[in-house]
Amino acid sequence: MNRKQKDMLRRILISAALLVCLQLISAQQFSTIDSLLFPGAGRWLRLALYLVNYYIIGWGTLKKAFKGIMNRQVFDENFLMAVATLGALALAIYENGDYAEAIAVMLFYQIGEWFESYAVGKSRRNISQLMDIRPDYANIEQEGHLIRVDPEEVEPGSVIVVQPGEKVPIDGVVAEGSSALDTAALTGESLPRDVEPGDEIISGCINLSGVLKVRTSKAFGESTVSRILELVENAGERKSRQEDFISKFARVYTPAVCYSALALALLPPLVRLLFMGLAPLWGVWLYRALTFLVISCPCALVISIPLSFFAGIGGASRAGILVKGSNFLEALSKTDCVVFDKTGTLTQGVFEVEGIHHSTMEEEKLLEYAALAESASSHPISRSLQKAHGREPDRSRVEDIREISGAGVLAIVDGRQVAAGNDKLMKQLGVEYKDCHSVGTIIHMAVDGKYAGHILISDMIKAHAKAAVAALKELGVRKTVMLTGDSEAVAEHVASRLGIDSFYSRLLPGDKVEKLERLLAEEKGGGKLAFVGDGINDAPVLARADIGIAMGALGSDAAIEAADVVLMDDDPLKIAKAIKISRKCLGIVYENIIFAIGIKLACLILGALGIANMWLAIFADVGVMVLAVLNAMRCLLVYKL
Repeated sequence: MNRKQKDMLRRILISAALLVCLQLISAQQFSTIDSLLFPGAGRWLRLALYLVNYYIIGWGTLKKAFKGIMNRQVFDENFLMAVATLGALALAIYENGDYAEAIAVMLFYQIGEWFESYAVGKSRRNISQLMDIRPDYANIEQEGHLIRVDPEEVEPGSVIVVQPGEKVPIDGVVAEGSSALDTAALTGESLPRDVEPGDEIISGCINLSGVLKVRTSKAFGESTVSRILELVENAGERKSRQEDFISKFARVYTPAVCYSALALALLPPLVRLLFMGLAPLWGVWLYRALTFLVISCPCALVISIPLSFFAGIGGASRAGILVKGSNFLEALSKTDCVVFDKTGTLTQGVFEVEGIHHSTMEEEKLLEYAALAESASSHPISRSLQKAHGREPDRSRVEDIREISGAGVLAIVDGRQVAAGNDKLMKQLGVEYKDCHSVGTIIHMAVDGKYAGHILISDMIKAHAKAAVAALKELGVRKTVMLTGDSEAVAEHVASRLGIDSFYSRLLPGDKVEKLERLLAEEKGGGKLAFVGDGINDAPVLARADIGIAMGALGSDAAIEAADVVLMDDDPLKIAKAIKISRKCLGIVYENIIFAIGIKLACLILGALGIANMWLAIFADVGVMVLAVLNAMRCLLVYKL
């Protein structure tokens, strides 16, 4: 508990103890004081002690209500409680009745407030623990000794030392040492990741075994751990439709019930007096109006709905699913169509050369030309060619490299014109090429304007890709679509193996946006379209979709910027899990809305009819709020789905 919660709890305990003591002493016992002092002294002493108790427990609420009035934001729960309890107290003084009811209402209201504060604090602490990735220090080696410094003081390009059991404080590249890293706090994946010199590592991971020397590639403020924490902290700023509704509802509802309570206090007595000729019974109807005010307090809705979304976002983060706002969590629950990018999403993006066909020169020479022509590219296809070549490309042998978007590359290698790309490139150059009957990515080669053969490269389908598509269909996703720049044969092969409903092949980045626009136009009935991509090359499509999901985006700035939901590892099953989490959270939100409004309406009617008293009003306010908050906190456990 923080200091504020401790102070609140202390006031609650003191007030409760004093109330019990005062209740144990009867009004008759107080009257014996009259003979010692003056007539009525016991009554005034009893009233004074109750007022002291009211001050102890109610001063904070009265102060907030007064500030609200001064700021012209009159109608809130503090105003309702202040009017209801002061009115009940005044009525008890006037009728020389029981002051305990007014004190008890404020006491239980404060218990509810404390419980809410504790629940929200616990929710935040749990999220902090689930995302316990912020490093406290970084180790810098100076004169043979390790010195701990603030990570924010470490410049990019510095070498830091990460010892076993420590968090990696800043993104970088392993310069020395090998180890296993625990990435569970980031990805939800329990399997450690092995790293060695040359491997990129990100902040937030825990070093499990060997000592690592890491050359930092970013400043601390730009590193993965900072970006993730900022994303989670700012997620509450984007409100869902339900949260907006509750905020607007409270702004209209609270004044409405205040005026209704005023009408309940005035109109029935006036009707009795003016039209029926009966005693107005002001006290009875004032009591009913005050009870009506206590019951009407919208705490349960105003508190539990935002808490449900906040806890849901925190729970999802433990599973390695970062949602940028409760509006995206809500949209995710309505996903009706999922559109996949192929490479890196459904396939591993790890390409391997499987064969060389129709070569007019030595296969090794053809592969060398292809690797040199592609040496300036970081595309997975280029890396696979260089890997198959087996030697570091000598860039001095290559001149005038030109990339033809969506087709391939042209380059001068050893003075010869080399073209490497798909059939579009061959057609542009007017080179006759030969088709390949194998399924995979085909790199056609032309040397000095003549066809020289083609290289077959295949991408491996991810282990869980098929299960991920099946899981989406089990969740009721109506349509699955795949977009790819690969050939129709490759696209058809992957789509049929995974059970994807339809696919579009040979697409340039602009074509993907166009196809997505058409798919969005087909969506009806409030269904949402989610696009799943790697978050780096698919930023325009991610931004255009109803929900952009960046997959396997660990450490990718582009992914975190472009997407609405970021899956921190490469497991496509996380897509279905994200939808399950969103639906569970929305279910809890609707449970709280129905439960709170239902109980409130029933108790309001009973209060207006005089059947409900202040004690039932306390349950309708504080009891319902406590139950709704407890229900909302179930969202913290959604990562277990």
